[in-house]
Amino acid sequence: MPACFSSFNPPSTSISKFISNHPHLSMLETSCRTITDLKQIHAHLLKTGLAADTIAASRLLTFCATSAAADLNYALSLFRRIQKPNLFTWNTIIRGFSRSSNPHLAISLFIEMLNTSEIPPSNLTYPSIFKAYTQLGLAEDGAQLHGRIIKQGLESDPFIRNSIIHMYANCGLLMNACKLFDESRERDIVAWNSMIMGLAKCGEIEESWRLFCEIPFRNEISWNTMISGFVRNGRWIEAFHLFHEMQSKQVKPTEFTLVSLLNASAKLGALEQGKWIHDYIKRNNVEMNVISYRDRGMYCKCGDVEAARLVFNNASRRGLSSWNSMMLGLATSGCYEEAFGMFEELESSNLRPDAVSFVAVLTASSHSLRVDEARGYWRLMTEGYGIEARIEHYGCMVDALGRAGRIEEAAELVSSMPVKPDAAVWGSLLAACSKHGGSVEVAEWAAGNLRLLDGNDTSARVLMSNVYAAGGDFGKAVEERREMERRRMEKQPGCSLIEVNGEVHEFVAGGNWHLIGI
Repeated sequence: MPACFSSFNPPSTSISKFISNHPHLSMLETSCRTITDLKQIHAHLLKTGLAADTIAASRLLTFCATSAAADLNYALSLFRRIQKPNLFTWNTIIRGFSRSSNPHLAISLFIEMLNTSEIPPSNLTYPSIFKAYTQLGLAEDGAQLHGRIIKQGLESDPFIRNSIIHMYANCGLLMNACKLFDESRERDIVAWNSMIMGLAKCGEIEESWRLFCEIPFRNEISWNTMISGFVRNGRWIEAFHLFHEMQSKQVKPTEFTLVSLLNASAKLGALEQGKWIHDYIKRNNVEMNVISYRDRGMYCKCGDVEAARLVFNNASRRGLSSWNSMMLGLATSGCYEEAFGMFEELESSNLRPDAVSFVAVLTASSHSLRVDEARGYWRLMTEGYGIEARIEHYGCMVDALGRAGRIEEAAELVSSMPVKPDAAVWGSLLAACSKHGGSVEVAEWAAGNLRLLDGNDTSARVLMSNVYAAGGDFGKAVEERREMERRRMEKQPGCSLIEVNGEVHEFVAGGNWHLIGI
């Protein structure tokens, strides 16, 4: 157990000289790589009594709390045995937890510092607290701390200001973020990037693009943030155009940008573009942890199942997410037998299927009109593996029953759901009624709930019009269409995207094709 540390410092010796005079402290700076190394050094410092020194304790704490090999439990035990923590030790332990999976502990320690310590927080303390609020999505609570910052006259501190702007922007409080950003006399690259990210995240992609164009100096984060923002908002063509411009300026994309672009390739069905990104990843030895997962999704969505299978087979590590991605890709690409076979392979491996695994096989069952198989997988999931059914699983089962024309069974399942049905569930039930001429009452029930979720949804009225027409009630069928006209609701035309010689073309129902190429 770590000993209690007092707060005395070496007489007048400088910190650097003090460390150089003690080899084990120097080892903390030069050769300590793991928490095991640190514990060995700590044991020696305990034997020599040096562990009671504030400088030695702070160096141990820094490694435990902020290094790549951090062990925050051990760091907290070290901190608790410092009799009178100084500002550096408070800031170190708070910063460590603000970066961790338990950021609420950073806030708890900060409150403890305010209530129990004679040492007040400094300008270096607050950025960590705002980071913790950002991690937790508690910008409203962070706004109260912002008020304290204003009272103390620290708002002009660039590190504090940037952390507040990032918190507001990341948590969707755009008015607060914009106000602080506009009031800033000196805006550095961190503030610009935070605003670009926050606006894109909240769907304000045009305003995000405007700021990107106005930014005085762009770094790698600026480019990568804007590309990811375009993908997030479905602006896939713009994402590729910006990526090509980024390449021409010799700016290196991050792993997450490449993941975004693979996702865009999948959405567009742009196989050649996706392959080019895949080749770029291999040429530049980009870490494949997340990438290979997206590669499989991209190839499957673009219809190249063999390439997806090749990526899966060649992956150095195949975690459960890899299996799930491949099975989902097969299920949505019409390769139902392969999806079922892969699930059997998964069960024979050392991995255990999870909720997503069952979404994949239930999807395959639904799309292949195999209701009995869907029921079997449902029982296996709930009884065999003890996995509680989620809204996605109910959606798959309703879809399976609906596609097979079992409208009443589908309606019974919806009415017995322990969770509130979403638009996908109601839409599946209504589409089944429209396709198979099911009960008008069931269709009206589904359409009514669909409208409650989104009053501007056109599909509910179009499908109900079809149901009424199929049942011979043409008056009501026409009334649904007239209601759409009165509300100025227009059915979104169907469209298809097809890639020809590396260029993407869009075909719109009732119109001509046109190039939207990348």
